[in-house]
Amino acid sequence: MRADRHTGGGGRARRGHAVVEVALLAPWIFFLFVGAFDMGFYAYSLISTENAARAAALYTSDSPAATTDQAGACCFALKELEGMGNVRGPAFSATACACVDIAAVDDANPVGVRVEELDSTTAPPSMDGQLASRVTVRYRTIRMVPIPGVLSGQETMTRAVEMRVRQW
Repeated sequence: MRADRHTGGGGRARRGHAVVEVALLAPWIFFLFVGAFDMGFYAYSLISTENAARAAALYTSDSPAATTDQAGACCFALKELEGMGNVRGPAFSATACACVDIAAVDDANPVGVRVEELDSTTAPPSMDGQLASRVTVRYRTIRMVPIPGVLSGQETMTRAVEMRVRQW
């Protein structure tokens, strides 16, 4: 049996075409994988930030005395964000609760929490004019692989939740 019989009659002229195709498509496959991985991490970060704001708002809306408890809201937010890669260590433990204001979030301080008490006289007022608590959580992600024009490599997620304060 001759070798050119299995190659379609072209013989040596057709050998190696698969290697060329893989070499041309490999960068695209790599960027698709990196982009999917980055988008999955950013989606998880966004969901975690939303959950952190919700948990902190539930705490601050439990009683009128808790509506301005920045440290307590910070502890609840950090508990929700503890699965993130840059929210670890003694500064982020449940006893330390080291959050900065949302304006000061950077690589060294990736989590910021701001608690505001709202009612009909504040600017902005609460949604229904009743006593409410608004918690804003800002989280800065770890550095990922940037994809020019699509993903910057690091994102900052901000979520705010407003809840009416429970009156006992």
